[in-house]
Amino acid sequence: MTKTTQETRAKPVNLRIREDVRTLIDRAAKIRGKTRSDFMIDAAYRAAEDTLLDQALIKVDSESYRHYLDILDEPPSGEGFARLMNAPKPWQD
Repeated sequence: MTKTTQETRAKPVNLRIREDVRTLIDRAAKIRGKTRSDFMIDAAYRAAEDTLLDQALIKVDSESYRHYLDILDEPPSGEGFARLMNAPKPWQD
């Protein structure tokens, strides 16, 4: 039998939310086949991961950084860019 440690045991989190938000969450959870708690935990977990992953630090030497900034300062151009800008837009019929 596996021992349950303090670190692996689920702990309660209490939230106060408006009724309309709760109804929306319940509808979405039902579509996903999850309980409200499972749906909210999954959503919060994904948001937490995204937030932490967005904090990536990339270190480069000053020459590489200057090159990066120079590329960002150049206006987009070329055949691929022109084709993209002239492509039909699905929202403009």
